[in-house]
Amino acid sequence: MRILALFFAILMISSCSSDEVDDAETTEIKAYEDAQNSLRSGNYSNAVAKLQLLETRYPFGRYAEQAQLEIIYAYYKSAQPEAAKAAADRFIRLHPQHPNIDYAYYLRGIASFEQDQSFFQQFLPIDPSKKDVGAALDSFNDFTQLIRRYPNSKYAPDAQKRMTFLRNLLAESEVNVARYYIRRGAYIAAANRGRHVFEAFQLTPSVPDALAVMVEAYQLLEMQDLADETLLVLTTNYPTHESINDKGEFRKSQSVKNSEKSWLNIVTFGLLG
Repeated sequence: MRILALFFAILMISSCSSDEVDDAETTEIKAYEDAQNSLRSGNYSNAVAKLQLLETRYPFGRYAEQAQLEIIYAYYKSAQPEAAKAAADRFIRLHPQHPNIDYAYYLRGIASFEQDQSFFQQFLPIDPSKKDVGAALDSFNDFTQLIRRYPNSKYAPDAQKRMTFLRNLLAESEVNVARYYIRRGAYIAAANRGRHVFEAFQLTPSVPDALAVMVEAYQLLEMQDLADETLLVLTTNYPTHESINDKGEFRKSQSVKNSEKSWLNIVTFGLLG
């Protein structure tokens, strides 16, 4: 009788343990499906909360890795780019051999790509090249890693197209900085920026503008040999550029620093006026 009672006790404990495991798995599946429903319905903030809860309650569950991947997208769609990039970094660090790790790299690049898209920029004609392009540079580097590591990824073609746009944007930003240096009288810095665009951003639309900045900066520095050499490159390759007049001569821009400053220029430390 004692042996029989012990057998039934063991059987009852095993049954209860099995039920608990089944209940836990069912609950985990339900939590994951709830998060998926929020993603499908576009309620991304709610999806973030549900995916966070899923990972917290079931850190070693069957959906833990998938939740860590999908929360990157949920952060990105809920306009939390920094959180999306941090989540992508974490996933890449924890799961370097994951079959979908290329998606993490892609989402990180996308989050940076759209990070500087402000509310006002959707309605006002703001030139993105005249803003801080730090996020654009981060995005370019992220897409570069994706294409270098996973050239056959299905996300590589879109990343390549975005890189072309970003490369043009970065080159244009460098030219804008060079023009600013011209206005401030920092002619050496302007020439260096222009040369950087010419050397590092070949085939972008900003190359002729960079050459024009270099010509102007060298002329202002009274480095006529370098100015003539650069002007020859400009007129040979871009004879219709706006800085070249009908006679093939260089036309100076209106960005040269004035000797006299207005009161507005003085009180704003050279930013206005």
